[in-house]
Amino acid sequence: MTFASRVDPVHWFLNDKEDVRSSYYLEDAATEFQVQGLELDWTCVTWDGDLRFAGSGWSYHDFRGNRWCRIGKAENQRYLRNAYRVLLTRARQGMAIFVPPGDPTDPTRLPEFYDTTFGYLTELGLPTL
Repeated sequence: MTFASRVDPVHWFLNDKEDVRSSYYLEDAATEFQVQGLELDWTCVTWDGDLRFAGSGWSYHDFRGNRWCRIGKAENQRYLRNAYRVLLTRARQGMAIFVPPGDPTDPTRLPEFYDTTFGYLTELGLPTL
């Protein structure tokens, strides 16, 4: 969800489950820009293939055209890491982190883009729902 997509963030954040424009429906996802500075009761963060745990550290990627490309510039890596930091620090009461299983038939969403990150997060002690 971006503000340019004509989604009103007031409806998304404040309206209840009776309003399809609200976050209850999960039709649109808020970006790190829309949640920066907010304290939300509960959050659900979807972890994508752009930031992957690679055994001893993080691997940074950007989706360009029809494939993932490595991010080489340290400044751009910091920007991506900070985007996840913002998303992971908004919840006051609790958070669910969704790491997709990937799809072996889709080269843009291969399981290896997600499996090592999921394994790392569970090794840290995050419970699996």
